[in-house]
Amino acid sequence: MLGLITALTRLLNMYFAAPLVPFLTRLGIHFRHPNAPLRDNTLTLELLVMLLLLIFFFVARLTLSVEKPGTVQNIAEIINEFVSSQGEAIIGHGYEPHVVYATMVFLFIVLCNFGGLFPGLETPTANPVVPLGVALLTFAYYNWNGIRAQGPIGYVKHFAGPIWWVAPLLFPIEIISHLARIMSLTIRLYANMFASDLLTLVFFSMVPLGLPVVFLGLHFGVALIQAYVFMLLTLIYLSQAVAVEH
Repeated sequence: MLGLITALTRLLNMYFAAPLVPFLTRLGIHFRHPNAPLRDNTLTLELLVMLLLLIFFFVARLTLSVEKPGTVQNIAEIINEFVSSQGEAIIGHGYEPHVVYATMVFLFIVLCNFGGLFPGLETPTANPVVPLGVALLTFAYYNWNGIRAQGPIGYVKHFAGPIWWVAPLLFPIEIISHLARIMSLTIRLYANMFASDLLTLVFFSMVPLGLPVVFLGLHFGVALIQAYVFMLLTLIYLSQAVAVEH
């Protein structure tokens, strides 16, 4: 497994380094090794997760059946019902458009988290860049939907609170609090997955057989919980952003 992922990383370096590195250099992004900018398998694993998700949903769409639903359709329906129930409970009326984003966040993170279950592979979310990317996308998504739901002026006004004379104090606090959500989402996911990876690695190096299986089970549990927490916080932030006061 590790050999295959490493080979794919080499292919990415071979075919995409030449066109992308000069472009990114112009943007101020510099690489220590321009001929091989990918020094680990993180991006490769992310692309594989994306490919797996595309295949899963493509197969689910092709095999849709009311009379004889297949295994893939059943799994897709279970996931959809789970995320929909969470969205309805947290956001309430009008939750439906956000189920797709919440589902993709949950599945992407949980599959990335599972990377550490395979010997020799690192967990992509144990690299801080990956949680940061998802956190920034989530930040942009819920703020954009807040602006769409309340309008630009109405959305900015909700940062000031309901009492006008407290607004000068509350507004900067709310802005800082919202920006801190990016750091909070990033660090929570990164720190937990990094610690889980490190713990598993330590026990594998000390006791190669038997005991590490327990920590793989622990890693599996942490992977599920952290993906769920990230999705839950995404829905909570959405509920606060799209809520319209009457």
